[in-house]
Amino acid sequence: MAIPLAYNLRNLVVRKTTTIMTALGIALTVAVLLAILALVDGLRATLASSGDPLHVLVMRKGSESEIVSNFARAQFQDLKFKTGIATGRDGQPLASLEVVTVINLGGADGEEGTNISVRGLQPAGIEMRRGIRIASGRWFEQGKREVVVGKSVADRYPETRIGRKITFGRGDWDVVGVFDAQHGAQGSEIWGDVNQISADLQRLDVLSAALVDATDPVTAKALINDINNDQRLNMNAISEKEYYDLQTASSAPIEFIGIFVAVVMGVGSSFAAMNTMYAAVARRAREIGTLRVLGFSRGSILASFFVESVLISALGGAIGCLLVLPLSGITTGIGNSNFAETAFNFHLTPWLIAGGIAFAVVLGSAGGLFPARMAARKEILAALREI
Repeated sequence: MAIPLAYNLRNLVVRKTTTIMTALGIALTVAVLLAILALVDGLRATLASSGDPLHVLVMRKGSESEIVSNFARAQFQDLKFKTGIATGRDGQPLASLEVVTVINLGGADGEEGTNISVRGLQPAGIEMRRGIRIASGRWFEQGKREVVVGKSVADRYPETRIGRKITFGRGDWDVVGVFDAQHGAQGSEIWGDVNQISADLQRLDVLSAALVDATDPVTAKALINDINNDQRLNMNAISEKEYYDLQTASSAPIEFIGIFVAVVMGVGSSFAAMNTMYAAVARRAREIGTLRVLGFSRGSILASFFVESVLISALGGAIGCLLVLPLSGITTGIGNSNFAETAFNFHLTPWLIAGGIAFAVVLGSAGGLFPARMAARKEILAALREI
């Protein structure tokens, strides 16, 4: 005969102080774990939405980042007429020679400021980035000292709003528009005319990298092989999607540290739950004896105390999810391979919430099993004699 669940719920309510304190310990553990996982998941979602499988990024051999790469204009002339490159609305190859640098903007998270990527690109570079559109203002004009900023940058740095001026290179640049990158990493950049920016950087002949657009996925792979095997060009080509996938490696240490801290806290929470249940068993000795007299088996008592532990941990898991829920959607940033910041949002998914509650239940199960076993093994007369 099983002990009714209502009996366990009533016990938790009667001992509400102990129940709440134990649940809060588990809640903090779950909150730490979910906060780290939501951060990592948000970064991965941003980088995953940034790469286009038809885009091929071409950099100097041995370079893992655009900012440390060199690409001569003469090499670009050889590159853009490669077989397999798509053509734009003007009939010209969809290939963009680009220069990337980093500037420091203040006013976001600290007085020292944050590094932001500035990208000089050609009109083809805007056309081939199909998912990006102007949210307000207009695109910059070629030959003018004008820039457009990603929405993430405009939201976090007041000096990058439309109508303001940004100072870098040899002078001031007018902010004429804000573009929406649909949660992509490009939303953390500032864009301008490649010729104007390269002139300010004194890099008119040697820029950073080139981005080309293939006609289809099969052609993209063939184009990558062609560029990598071209001894005359002497460049390294990689899919843009793969390039951004490699940047998720920056989240690995954060994820490891977060999970490690959560596991350490989880062990502590598990012992706390175990101590709580051991104390409950000691206080409720006569109650256990009475249950045995009423005909409840050892297995029923074991299951009852185990269920109480699981209920406490499930409550803690739910509280932990509520504690971390306000973080969902909050924008933060992390350094990328260009030594600049990539902005992204905490991404708390239903799967992460379910995982957090499951993690809490595991903690409660581990902490409640041995006390429940001790309760079930008590002899009837010995239990009734205990005070």
